[in-house]
Amino acid sequence: MKPTLPDLERLAREAGSILRNSYNKEHTVHYKGVIDPVTEADHASEAFLIGEIQSHFPGSHILAEESGRIEGENDGLWYIDPLDGTVNFAHNIPIFCVSIGYSINGAISLAAVYDPMRDEMFAAEHGKGAFLNGKQIRVSGTTELGRSLLVTGFPYDTWNTELDNFKYFERLGKMTQGVRRLGSAALDACYVGAGRLDGFWEFKLKPWDVAAGGLIAREAGATVTAIDGREDFLSPPMSILATTPGIYEAVKEQLK
Repeated sequence: MKPTLPDLERLAREAGSILRNSYNKEHTVHYKGVIDPVTEADHASEAFLIGEIQSHFPGSHILAEESGRIEGENDGLWYIDPLDGTVNFAHNIPIFCVSIGYSINGAISLAAVYDPMRDEMFAAEHGKGAFLNGKQIRVSGTTELGRSLLVTGFPYDTWNTELDNFKYFERLGKMTQGVRRLGSAALDACYVGAGRLDGFWEFKLKPWDVAAGGLIAREAGATVTAIDGREDFLSPPMSILATTPGIYEAVKEQLK
C-alpha cells in the first residue's frame, strides 16, 4: 500500500504535536558530536513515525535521522527527520519542524514539512504544486541578487572543516539584502518555496534534511539542484541550492 499526501500530512501533524507538547520544558540532551545534540523529543517523534509507517505501510524502506536505514521489501522509501532544528528546540527557540519525504524508485513524490509552533503545513506532490495550509505557494519573482534575501546553514563539523561556508556567507551577505541562518534546513527550503526567502544553499547535508523541503521548493517553482548543478541533490556528496529562477545562476556562480 502506497501513502497519499494526506497520509504524510497526518503523520507530520501528529509528530509535531509531540514536539509542541515537549517544547519549553526541561530536556534530556545527548550529543552525537560537539554541536550535534539529540533530545528525548527527537526519539519520541521518530518512534511514533516509524511505528505508524510500519503499521500502515508495511514493507517500506525508511531512512530516519536517529535510527538510520530500516530495510523494507517494496519500492517505497521514507525520509524522516523527526525534529529538524534540534539545537533551536533544545534552547527553546521556536524554529523547528517535522520533515517527511516519500520516494518511489528513487524519485521523491510526496513531501510534508510541519512547523508545530506556527501550525504551518507545507506539502507537495510531484507534478501537482506546493501548498501551505492548503493554499498554493509560489517562489518570489526576484531577478536581482542585490535585492534578494538568502538563507544558509552550517555543518556540524563547522569548527574544523576545510569546506568553510563562512566565506560564502560573508561573500553573499555583502552582495544581497542579507543572509539568514534559521537553523532548520527543511524550513529554509520551504520558505524559498513560499517566497519568504529568495534562495537557500547548504553543504554537507543528509537526505532526510531536505528530501521533503527540496520537493516543496521545486513544486513551488524554485530551481533546485546540488550546489555543483547536479539535478539529484540527494546523492553524495550532498548539498543543495534552491532559489527563485531569476537568481539561480548568480548564486551558483558565487558558490564555485
